[in-house]
Amino acid sequence: MSINNPEDVKRVLETVLLGATVPLTLGELRRVFEDELHNDLIRRALDELRQEWQGRGVELTQVAEGWRFQTRPEYQAYLDRLNPEKPPKYSRAVLETLAIIAYRQPVTRGDIEEIRGVAVNSQIIKTLEDRGWIEVVGHKDVPGRPALFATTRQFLGDLGLRALAELPPLPELARETLLADQAGASAQEQLQ
Repeated sequence: MSINNPEDVKRVLETVLLGATVPLTLGELRRVFEDELHNDLIRRALDELRQEWQGRGVELTQVAEGWRFQTRPEYQAYLDRLNPEKPPKYSRAVLETLAIIAYRQPVTRGDIEEIRGVAVNSQIIKTLEDRGWIEVVGHKDVPGRPALFATTRQFLGDLGLRALAELPPLPELARETLLADQAGASAQEQLQ
């Protein structure tokens, strides 16, 4: 099948994205056309597809990992009735740790412990790594060279975000706590 017009490009993109189990990047979508099409043409076709799917139960969206079709959030309750499987519940400690990593990344385990005021159980880090939400992105240049943790593209994709800048703002109390922690850390560094 040769791709002769923009409507054919959109049909192919729609078919590939509906059949994909994971979001697809522009590069992957371009390979579908054996690299014959420019990214600009593919982007235009994706934008047109997104508009054509507006108002339906499924939408075309761009997340950090690429492009995907997904159910609109307001219809999730109906899908849950077909598949009553409950998503995993995460403890407060897991969610606090994830929030610290997301908003302060990259951070060490010691940074997390300092902010939370308690030791971080290894299982918490393992849970977040196994879920694909955090990863080691380097090591801090201090004695012991502790691992630096940051969120992954999968984390953003699972939240339906394209970038960290799209994270919701911290509630005022949490923001004040983080700012106070940062000010305290700066003052401590100046004393040393």
